[in-house]
Amino acid sequence: MLPEQPLHEIQARADEAAASVTSAFARPLLGLPGTRLASIESPVPQRLLPGPWHYWWQAHYVDVLVDAALRGVPDAARQAHLLIRTIRLRNGLRATNWYFDDMAWLALAVARFDALLPSRPGRRPDDGGSRRPAARPHPRTLAALTNALRSAHTLEFGGGLYWNRRRTFKNTPATGPAALHFARSGERERAQALVDWLNTHLLDPGTGLYLDGIKAVGSSSAEVVVERAVYSYNQGPVLGALLELGGPANLARAAELIDSVQRELTYDGTATLRTHGTGDAGLFTGILGRYLALAAVSPTLPADRREQAAGLVHATAEALWAGRTKQGQRTVFSPHPLEPAERHYPAGTGVGLSTQLSAWMLLEAAARVRRGLG
Repeated sequence: MLPEQPLHEIQARADEAAASVTSAFARPLLGLPGTRLASIESPVPQRLLPGPWHYWWQAHYVDVLVDAALRGVPDAARQAHLLIRTIRLRNGLRATNWYFDDMAWLALAVARFDALLPSRPGRRPDDGGSRRPAARPHPRTLAALTNALRSAHTLEFGGGLYWNRRRTFKNTPATGPAALHFARSGERERAQALVDWLNTHLLDPGTGLYLDGIKAVGSSSAEVVVERAVYSYNQGPVLGALLELGGPANLARAAELIDSVQRELTYDGTATLRTHGTGDAGLFTGILGRYLALAAVSPTLPADRREQAAGLVHATAEALWAGRTKQGQRTVFSPHPLEPAERHYPAGTGVGLSTQLSAWMLLEAAARVRRGLG
């Protein structure tokens, strides 16, 4: 059984993570008013020009701001709106880019953001009386992303989604979140076809987890090789798509996937999810936690699997909270939940955005689970 921790305490932890990420990383783009991006490191380097561009990290920043807005956090929706707008600005005045997995993540985040907004025409969420831009939907951005994802879903390699515009590699990182996006946006046949392709080509029967992808050998797609790496974040959006699509076969596969995550992707003897270091990999476990939280509160799953998913989220969030440290006024979370943050981030060292976003995602996931369980 999960501890009967008061919801307000769990939400206060997520609030602290949100405040720390915002204060440490969020900045206007080139000092321009009405813009917002997250730097990839803190302290933020003093540069004349923007630093390295990590489009998909920003997409997950949007997603976690939506989590906060759903909890009623003041200003979170406005921040998410500014971030979506600035991503397009920083990306050369366009929403699309070279990588289809990046675009799938942003499509998911933008669609969740747009769903927050009141449906009555002309009405916007209260911005507290300020003159700054209120939140508003982004239909053109979402349409451009969705069209790009459709273009990457082809019959080569039996189906699936290409990873990038070179079109030599189809993989779970692109296909999983795209399947979830299509399921949520009403293209359920396309979403099911993508899930079926993953189950046929990239589901490892030995572990019950999804492998990385399939790539062409040489210049032809006639001969392919399977990339057998297993990444925790790949399991998350596939789990989300299975839950969104529903039906006996999908829900049975979702229940099996939760059990496989518990068995294969936790630290030995614990229910704490494994993490994968820093850089891009620093986001992986937070992404998985997001979708385990959806499973934990899904009435379509058996009670034991819901409890299993809730336990994974709770144990990981608790470990991250216990290992946190303070650097000035902000909280810093460890990239390894079973090791203290100060071991990885001694005072005076730089901190990467990805690990802090991941911790925030897991704390938001824990809050979602607690709300859903009552």
